[in-house]
Amino acid sequence: MVEVKNWQLGRNMEYPYDENRPKKQWAIVFDLNKCIACQTCSLACKTTWTSGKGQEYMFWNNVETKPYGSYPLAWDVNVLEKLGHQHWDEKGKKYLGKTIFEGAEPTERAVHFAPQDEDWMYPNVGEDDCTGNVKYGTHIDINKQHDEWMFYLPRTCAHCTYPACLASCPRKAIYKRPEDGIVLIDQSRCKGYGECVKACPYKKSMYNSHTRVSEKCVGCYPAVEEGKQPMCVQNCIGKIRIMGFINPPWPGKVRKDNPVDYLVHEKKLALPYYPQLGLEPNIYYIPPIHASIDYLVQMFGPRVEETIENYKKLSKDPVAQGLLVLMGATDRIIHKFDVRGGIAYAYDEKGNEIVNVPVTEPVIERDSYDSKLGSIRVNN
Repeated sequence: MVEVKNWQLGRNMEYPYDENRPKKQWAIVFDLNKCIACQTCSLACKTTWTSGKGQEYMFWNNVETKPYGSYPLAWDVNVLEKLGHQHWDEKGKKYLGKTIFEGAEPTERAVHFAPQDEDWMYPNVGEDDCTGNVKYGTHIDINKQHDEWMFYLPRTCAHCTYPACLASCPRKAIYKRPEDGIVLIDQSRCKGYGECVKACPYKKSMYNSHTRVSEKCVGCYPAVEEGKQPMCVQNCIGKIRIMGFINPPWPGKVRKDNPVDYLVHEKKLALPYYPQLGLEPNIYYIPPIHASIDYLVQMFGPRVEETIENYKKLSKDPVAQGLLVLMGATDRIIHKFDVRGGIAYAYDEKGNEIVNVPVTEPVIERDSYDSKLGSIRVNN
């Protein structure tokens, strides 16, 4: 083990290999306040990548209903129980517990568990299950925490900075691309030992019983190489996602005109999930404003309350509003954005404008009764 820097933990940690960050790091931000669990992302991914033999059960992208849903069953509960006590310092800036690498048995690279075959059979378990009974007249109030809640959690491979799958592979068949940070499996080297399946705490490495090798989300790298966002992002009906490249929050690295940097570092609106595991995942979530704070803290870390408060202030921030409306406005990767004059502009890597959209749409009010048509409108 060697010491590497993990900015999400606020400290150095142990990892089997030296720190070797890519030139650019693939990342996605999800706004959980907008996800409707339509599963369009799941089907877009499946029809593109996992429609072959041995892939029937594979959902590289899935959407879970939290707190009860999970795919495979209890993936997060199992990992957290095995990891043991997790705690942060009083300021919430430094993780004081052990990561899955630091808490592993001497013969293992990471704290892990192996799902049973039946654990993969219920991708929609717990769907729409709420915590408790919803009383008549209950509605979402952004100014209070609710006793009855649930939220949808879209998940894909986090293409971690310190992947557990890579750390555990005895064949060195897993590698992280230096040009974009996407984590891939070299299937010509893989022998199907399944160590990556056990080690990935997010359970996004999967075994194909037909080809007898492991497979995982590939970050839609053929699209990324063409300057396009992944299929799950392009097909998102709720427009809750944006894929781009994130920089570590070190002096001179963060760019305020970079969409992902802006949401994660500048406005502090998005957080990684289960950062205490130590992988420095590159999937980030804007937490739901109505769910249990205690639950959200164990999932996203101690900065959840600050992040939710920042989200509630968006009505006073036209720049952040502009970036959020750019989500789903183009299939191209947005490398730079700008908001001016009530318009949000998106640019590609060469600085060419991709798209522009109004920050707020004009409101047109019409009379209920249309004299020309002789009818009454139900929706004005």
